[in-house]
Amino acid sequence: MHKNSKILQPMGKIITFNPTGEYYFSKGIKAYHRRDYYKSLKYLQRAQALEPGEPMILCQLAIVYADTGEYKKSNELLHLIIEELDEEMVECYYFLANNYAHLGFFKDAYYHANLYLKLDPDGEFVEDTEDLLEVLTLESDNLHEEDAYEEEDLITRQEEARELLETGHFPKAVEVLNKVIGDYPEYWSAYNNLALAYFYLGDVKKANSILDEVLEKNMGNLHALCNKLVFAFYEDEKENVQQLTEMLKKINPMSVDHQYKLGTTFALVGEYTPAFFWLRKLYKQGFSGDASFHYWLAYAAFFTGRENFATSIWEKVLQENPEKKGHEPWNKMTNNVVGFEDHVDSIRKRLESDHLEERLFAWFLTSVSSYKDEIISSIKMPEYLGLSPLEEQYYSYIKTGLQMKEPTLMHAHNTALLMYKKHHPIGTSEAGLYLMWFSVFIGLHKDGISMKNNLAFAAAMEYIWHKYRNEKISQQEAAAYYDLSTSTLQKYVKLVTDYLG
Repeated sequence: MHKNSKILQPMGKIITFNPTGEYYFSKGIKAYHRRDYYKSLKYLQRAQALEPGEPMILCQLAIVYADTGEYKKSNELLHLIIEELDEEMVECYYFLANNYAHLGFFKDAYYHANLYLKLDPDGEFVEDTEDLLEVLTLESDNLHEEDAYEEEDLITRQEEARELLETGHFPKAVEVLNKVIGDYPEYWSAYNNLALAYFYLGDVKKANSILDEVLEKNMGNLHALCNKLVFAFYEDEKENVQQLTEMLKKINPMSVDHQYKLGTTFALVGEYTPAFFWLRKLYKQGFSGDASFHYWLAYAAFFTGRENFATSIWEKVLQENPEKKGHEPWNKMTNNVVGFEDHVDSIRKRLESDHLEERLFAWFLTSVSSYKDEIISSIKMPEYLGLSPLEEQYYSYIKTGLQMKEPTLMHAHNTALLMYKKHHPIGTSEAGLYLMWFSVFIGLHKDGISMKNNLAFAAAMEYIWHKYRNEKISQQEAAAYYDLSTSTLQKYVKLVTDYLG
């Protein structure tokens, strides 16, 4: 079914390769056209080793694998390309459709064939795809039924998970990503994002175990290595930070996605020289990236002595995110940290969450936000929003300052305020502490448990959160900070643990 002789041949478009990689790639193409698949595989595998992450090489390698009957290997590469390297290479969906048809997975083939026609209606393989669909309908009678292919579009689910992470909806992100992994057990991007979600929730051990699994099954996965470095940096594991940094400095990826990941990772851990190299390179190529691209480029420029350039880039940052005003790299008071409490869009998205603990967290963020009045004035009437009784009281309290009628909610708010004195501004890591607390509160409230001892609950959450993050803290230390006895802390740790389970 493959009509592959046209794809990936050197034509008018110039593709930049390392000379040695280009040499083996060219020889692989020539061997493929001679139908010498064994030599073609050898040459293309050599090219892949020299140019890891280059989608053109991987796509041709996937084609050869398919023609030799290695459909599983072919599918792994095709999914890697469209899910992590170059989502615009939509012809991969056509090749996936062919592979699934050969494997006898007609519903999967039907799905990917239609997805290709939808994404590239004037593409090179449209006629071949239509022929494939005709054959598939002869092979199976139920392909047109609504429930024939129930899996959601992977791209849509990937974007949903990414947005949940970016806005701090970590429990929901874990739920979505676990489902994706269940459906696509070799979709490494989902594993990496799942590791991030667990890290933000404070489960560092679980996060690192997921990355270890990725690196064991997909050796050299750049996103996993970068996430390893970020985790080690936040955990202050200096030796690991140094080793991973030196390793990543030796990597020279061709993929734009990988260059961006490297650049932002280096910037985040304060390695501004390599960060500026990669981010500036992308900038010169016209890359704009997501909202954080210009932010990190400005920081990398400023801390490598390019102040004028940093100033000009920061203007773009403010155009994209006006709330970043006051967080300039030259403003020493920012310390590179922007809290969720001053991220208006994030708060608004949390208020639309399906999870009550996230919405309560959003109300708390609003209460301590510098933009509280702006957020409140932009919210429509509670009746229109369909708020729960608890949220209506929280909304009214933030708006008017009048005491809440529900005492347990007032205690939950006061406990969060006690934690806020120590843990602010609220970043992605700290968000896990507050989400855990509001989740515990919901259980306590349902069971009618008294919550008057705000200090004890704050101390218990503090102790448990540090334990989840594998951070050394004794019960004596946690109790002393909140002026409690160790016995009182132990009692509340047990109570809170019961509601976290």
